[in-house]
Amino acid sequence: MLDATIIAVAAFLAGVLNAVAGGGSFLTFPALVFVGVPPIAANATSTVAVFPGYLSGALGFLPEIKAFDRRELIYFLGLSIAGGIAGAVLLLVTPAELFSFVVPWLLLFATILFALDHKIRDWTRTEAGPTTFGKTAATLAVTTYGGYFNGGLGIVLLSLFSGLGFRDINLMNGLKNALSFILSAASVVTFLLAGIVFLKQAAIMMLAATAGGYVGARIARKMPVQLIRMTVIVIGLGMTFAFWVRA
Repeated sequence: MLDATIIAVAAFLAGVLNAVAGGGSFLTFPALVFVGVPPIAANATSTVAVFPGYLSGALGFLPEIKAFDRRELIYFLGLSIAGGIAGAVLLLVTPAELFSFVVPWLLLFATILFALDHKIRDWTRTEAGPTTFGKTAATLAVTTYGGYFNGGLGIVLLSLFSGLGFRDINLMNGLKNALSFILSAASVVTFLLAGIVFLKQAAIMMLAATAGGYVGARIARKMPVQLIRMTVIVIGLGMTFAFWVRA
């Protein structure tokens, strides 16, 4: 009962964070490890727990997505499926000891991305997009990262879109959520087929995260965004330190 309470609270707060600023995986993944789920399985289970929220986020920008070039959308979604599966398979073949070693670095990387997201998008912004090869390679790299470790995915995707010459922030957010949902779904199927998802914990967290997302949407209208961002950064740094000590 205590373990169920811990992961439910973590997932609820993750849903709130994802609704208002992102960074929910900073809570779901460590909570699962804390209650005894092995790190690789915890990463997979955390992905299952939070991925439905991406769909509701994408639906919120449905007009922008519908207006986007159909062939271009299919191109991005196809690469998201490929990257999601590739990242999931990469996670499955990563030795547990190696993954435990890289987890603090992945958390730190995601935290830095979150803290510098606006600057990163400015740095990657370009008027002339990359070549077709560069565009495909960059998108595959980002979606593979998302399939392997979900932390900071939204920020990486927004930076990718800036680098590709996108300017409409609503379209960028819509595509970010759509691609996150598709690649996470591909990863989830892979993890389920591999049998490494803790289904009971995933079900509890999915329900809690959904409720948290609803509450977070209301909170977002009242809390200063900067305060929320600082909270996520502090959580990310705290979890990074905790996993470094644990390692």
